[in-house]
Amino acid sequence: MARIEPNIHPAAGSRWRLALWLLGPALVLFGLTLHGVWRLLPWERFALSLALAAIATLVAWPLARFARWRWASALTTVWCAALVLYVGPLPVLAAALIATASLALGLRWIPAEVPGRIAIAAVSGYAVIAGIAGWLVSLPLHFAVVWLLALGLPIAWNRSALKNQYRAARSDWRAFVDASPQGVTAAVMLLGLASTGAWLPTMQMDDLTYHLNLPAQLAHHARYLADPAHSAWVYSPWMGDIGQGLAWLLAGREARGAMNTFWLVSAAIALTGCARALGAVPVERIAVVALFACFPPLVWLMAGMQTELPAMAVLFSLVALVLHDRTGRHLAAMTLLMAALAALKPMHALAALPLLAYAARYASGRVLRNLPRLAALFVVIAGSSYAHAWWHTGNPVFPLFNAVFQSPHYPLENMSDLRWLTGFGPTLPWHMTFESSRFVEAWDGGIGFLWLGLAGAWLLALRRRATRAFACIAICIALLPLVPMQYARYAFPGLLLLLLPALSGSQADIGGRIWLWPIVMLCVLSVAYQANSGWTHHSAALKRVIRAPGTPDAVLPYYVAERTLISRLPAGDTGVVLATDPQRGHVAELAGRGRLMSVHAPALAAAREAADRDSEGEAWRAVFEQLDARWILVTEDIASAALMRALAVDPSIEQVDSLQGIAMWRRTPPGDEAVDP
Repeated sequence: MARIEPNIHPAAGSRWRLALWLLGPALVLFGLTLHGVWRLLPWERFALSLALAAIATLVAWPLARFARWRWASALTTVWCAALVLYVGPLPVLAAALIATASLALGLRWIPAEVPGRIAIAAVSGYAVIAGIAGWLVSLPLHFAVVWLLALGLPIAWNRSALKNQYRAARSDWRAFVDASPQGVTAAVMLLGLASTGAWLPTMQMDDLTYHLNLPAQLAHHARYLADPAHSAWVYSPWMGDIGQGLAWLLAGREARGAMNTFWLVSAAIALTGCARALGAVPVERIAVVALFACFPPLVWLMAGMQTELPAMAVLFSLVALVLHDRTGRHLAAMTLLMAALAALKPMHALAALPLLAYAARYASGRVLRNLPRLAALFVVIAGSSYAHAWWHTGNPVFPLFNAVFQSPHYPLENMSDLRWLTGFGPTLPWHMTFESSRFVEAWDGGIGFLWLGLAGAWLLALRRRATRAFACIAICIALLPLVPMQYARYAFPGLLLLLLPALSGSQADIGGRIWLWPIVMLCVLSVAYQANSGWTHHSAALKRVIRAPGTPDAVLPYYVAERTLISRLPAGDTGVVLATDPQRGHVAELAGRGRLMSVHAPALAAAREAADRDSEGEAWRAVFEQLDARWILVTEDIASAALMRALAVDPSIEQVDSLQGIAMWRRTPPGDEAVDP
């Protein structure tokens, strides 16, 4: 994977250091055998990953052979071309415009000497754009031409700095590749495999029930009007969704895959900056990126709109600044990034608090002197969703902690998911690694093997003076999200931070190929179990996408038939669409006219339960009338007898479409004209 310096020999490390270095991989192999997780290895999906890697290599070969490009550069070009092919040129251009404008802004306050500057500047610039946009989401001004001008201004204003950064990035890339050509090539290949999640259409439950709502409203209505009666998450922190909405607005179609690629690349670059700031030599930085890139949940995060992916980019950018700055010069930028974490999810900011304590030890006096200004900056960047929630519901973190804030729009209880309350204890990393399905919606082995694979390396980091303090900080950031609820996804950003102290300085401790092979083993195992991280890659969805580039209709009917049925509705129709299945409230893309009957809409969930108790179907008919539902989605296999009777006996309701067991019914109230779908 990487070129080893000839003057480093295995004898450079003592036996006990070598034993600790090999402890993690040994624990992984033992656990795989003990728990039988090797039986769950998704061989077919692993073979598909190897096939994609072989195809990418074959396509890149002419560039490396005849154009004399570096292999890493050739593979980067191939994977970028694949992104354009499968995601579409307009979404890629829209995301590129947002990224460039963000970079142009961020370059104003991130100096050239900061490691990973290009990513940190882009991420912090995005935080400013999305932070300001968050205060304006309810105003009818979100048109493509408005945002083209708004994003074009910082690019024109700071074009000279952009040119200089482009030249610096090219130089840094050449130096990075030359340090270990084979290692960087492997890391690029692994990042390319992770990017395949971007090729998939949006199909995950949380995205289809609420994440798509804000982007769809910006794209279709030029504003966002939230109704807490129809979804409990309408005011959840929205910094990530705003970017998705702007990209959709500019591209004229969903651009989730392109925006997620921006976050993936930013996270990888920022992580190398962290490693450099912590004193890692080039080959160690490459190993950090490789292990990050093959982290199994990345492909699942790339296929959805969960906040953990952007949170990685923001957290790594913050870490790079904290590790680099020993004087407090960048307190404003650190505050901005901390605010961005809070604007993605409160848990991300809470988990990062140990990092602020680590930073404050160098500049506590400066922090106190500038506290009012830093607090104001934090509120401007992070406060919009919390302020909207407080104003409209009386609960700034709606629907969380509603037993405290007592908003009338949600039951007076503190939301909790009993599935993930398994108990916090010292054996949690072990069980989370080999019994992953108990801690996240995945198959066993689906969160990778870093918890245990880095165990000995982390202990070695405690011995090294340069990494000791940060090793303690990193483990705190990884574990804090798991204290209140043992849901693995919340720990993903912090878990990846453990790569930094575990690998920075490790080559000098161990030396030679003995240092390399455990890293290679963890990379191979991670790629092998990649598909176990979530159903999107565990299914045949990726194969369907590969066979039909840029054609979501070749994939969606098999997994989320509701999206296909919704796409068949008459153009210009504004009728309410009611999803009656509480497990399939896939109506967020309808930009405010979808209604779901799950726990995310407690009043409608209660109405569904009451209607199901009325065997005559009259209660269901009353629900249809109360909601003024024009279209009704029904999962045929599980629909209640009361619901089916209501549909059958009402002469104003007829079935008009059906796909994969999901039926679309049309309701035509008296006096309304029926519209053919």
